[in-house]
Formats: sequence, C-alpha cells, structure tokens
Amino acid sequence: MRIWCERAGLDVRDRRCRLGAGEKGGSLTGPNPVDRGKKGSKLHVLSEAQGLPLAVAVSGAHVHDSQAFKPLILGIPAVRSRRGPRRRKPVKVRADKAYYSAEHLRWLRSRNLIARIARPGIEANERLGRHRWKSERSISWLFGYRRLTVRYERKGSHFLAFLGLATTLTCYKRLAKLTTWDIF
Repeated sequence: MRIWCERAGLDVRDRRCRLGAGEKGGSLTGPNPVDRGKKGSKLHVLSEAQGLPLAVAVSGAHVHDSQAFKPLILGIPAVRSRRGPRRRKPVKVRADKAYYSAEHLRWLRSRNLIARIARPGIEANERLGRHRWKSERSISWLFGYRRLTVRYERKGSHFLAFLGLATTLTCYKRLAKLTTWDIF
C-alpha cells in the first residue's frame, strides 16, 4: 500500500493515503499584504457604463492592480449596435488612481481612448465616485455567487471558469430584466 500511495503522489500517514503537503492555495494566488500573508486571489473586473461586466481576470493578492489594466482593455469584446455606425471599442476609460501612470496614458492615447484616471495626490476620488459605484456594484453582483465569495478551487483555471460562468449569468439576468421592461 505504501508503494502505491507514493506512486500516486500521496503521503502515507497513520496507514492511510492522504494528500501530500503541496503548496497551499494553488495557482493564481499570492501572499495577501493586508491579511497576515495568507494566500489569496484578487478579482479584476472591467464593466461597461451600466455596470455589466465585460472582461474579468484573476491574479494573486500581491499583484498590483495596474498590471491587469492592459489585458482587461484588450479583452473587451467588440461593441455592436443595431443602429448607427458600428463601434469596435469604447470611447472613454474610467479608472482608479492605482491605474495612473504615464505608460498607461500613452498606451490609451495610441489606441484613441480618452483616459479618465484620477491623478494621485492631485485629484480626489470624489470626481470618479459618480461612476465608480457602477463597477463596484458589478463586483458585488459577482460575489453574490457563494462559490466566488470564498475560493475553494486550488486550480486557477477552475476558479476562472466559475468566474466566467458567474459573469455570463449576471449579464443574462440583467439583460433579461432590461428586455422585459422594454416590452411594456
């Protein structure tokens, strides 16, 4: 039995096979700077003007928010409309002070996007607060699914799959609610 357990990658203790002491937390986790260094994940959500999540990402808790900025912008799906000229990209990007850098501003200008990012030490958060609650609301919609509130999955790909499923369900519920109100 001991040989079988060792071949399977398990550790033998008390004459039973148990999982070995692998790295706790799994992939896409990192030491949380505000929670005594415990392993944790951070959700990055990019939402549209009404709060529907368009692009989502997961990173370790120690990764700075600005590192997820470009991948989220590149992950925006094409914007399609029934009327008028078809737009393929948004016009404005609103973000927190954490996303402010000269590199991000140059990159947004090269993509013909208007940046509405608060400058640290100069502008207060109150100006962006009018729009920030929409993205905070979309994050709370996603955390309404218990599976995402506490991360149980060790594999980052599994957690990201559940996050994508929650995003899809959130968009479906919001759009179904909007279409029923449009009928009346």
